[in-house]
Amino acid sequence: MSFNNGMFVLIIIAFLLSLWAQFRVKSTFNRWSGVQNLNGMTGYDAARHMLDANGLHDVPIEPVRGALSDHYDPINRVVRLSEPVYYENSISAVSVACHEVGHAIQHKESYPMLVLRHRIFPIVNFASGIAPFLLIAGFIFSAMNLVGLGIIFFSVTVAFQLITLPVEFNASNRAREIMVSEGYIRNEEEKGVAKVLNAAALTYVAAALISLLELIRYIGIFNSRD
Repeated sequence: MSFNNGMFVLIIIAFLLSLWAQFRVKSTFNRWSGVQNLNGMTGYDAARHMLDANGLHDVPIEPVRGALSDHYDPINRVVRLSEPVYYENSISAVSVACHEVGHAIQHKESYPMLVLRHRIFPIVNFASGIAPFLLIAGFIFSAMNLVGLGIIFFSVTVAFQLITLPVEFNASNRAREIMVSEGYIRNEEEKGVAKVLNAAALTYVAAALISLLELIRYIGIFNSRD
């Protein structure tokens, strides 16, 4: 099996892993959405308590439409929770809500990887838009200089995804520790929280793996034609 064929097979496997990860996060979220946390806290309650306990009284929490649309907006310093998370008192709701607050705490403390991700985001935004066109044009016209330039821009996107991994894992770890120590959940509920957070993290891992393998494949093609 040639290098290119081998890499293609790996990329297909990574793509299937990504589909499975997306299925798992949805199924896990739905599974634990049906389990009420023993303290009866909604996602909003847990997020508000966690923000206030960390001196982030000025950070608001807003409900947004959509499923799994939860995020922390570092520009406006707002935690946005999807309506099922904002209003419900399930294990899934408090897990996702506290994870997003974990990002707000990272922002407050200037967590290095989060700071780096924010700083390179404008570059990534540009690079991710132009890289596909450079690669396609380079391969069509056999212009390896364009391919090389496309690989450089694509590398920036891959770096961004790799940087995202510790940011997400750190936010989840912060959430779990605070949820247990502050009594948002009972010890017997920690297993459910871990399942929800781990399933969500897997989607980032799968996406990063696909991009990394794709980058290696492009580099292999570039070197073979050089």
